[in-house]
Amino acid sequence: MLIREATADDWTRIWPFWRRIVAAGETYAWDPGTSEEEARVLWMNPAKRVYVVEDDNATVVASAYLTPNYGGPAVGIANAGFMVDPDRGGRGYGRALAEHLLAEAGAAGYRGMVFNAVVETNPAVKLWTSLGFTILGTVPDAFEHPRHGLVGLHIMYRAL
Repeated sequence: MLIREATADDWTRIWPFWRRIVAAGETYAWDPGTSEEEARVLWMNPAKRVYVVEDDNATVVASAYLTPNYGGPAVGIANAGFMVDPDRGGRGYGRALAEHLLAEAGAAGYRGMVFNAVVETNPAVKLWTSLGFTILGTVPDAFEHPRHGLVGLHIMYRAL
């Protein structure tokens, strides 16, 4: 697998799985009906460093972004978003990408990383905790999950 910074041309390879994941309404607090142009602005925003994972066939199978979570005196805390093509899950792409972004965030001078809204039923919670993130708190009944009803949103943090 190859992990590299994304180019503008990568969007057409990210969008198909981005759309599926957000439309499913199970892991992101974005509108499931987000248009492609709105999605591009959310994910490929110039304020974000965007990465992709390519498999051995040069197919983009995952993407993530790294960005400051806050500004001003709190700019040293990073935020990130991750997506793995649902057809490619369980093959280590998410873990490899997460480890890469944690290293990139540290190298960029961030002191920590926070996730503001991790759906508590998201299988990625197990990945994040295995990588040293802790759950600082949970906003109860904050997310309307299509299968589980109202579930909480975790705020997760890890020092870098």
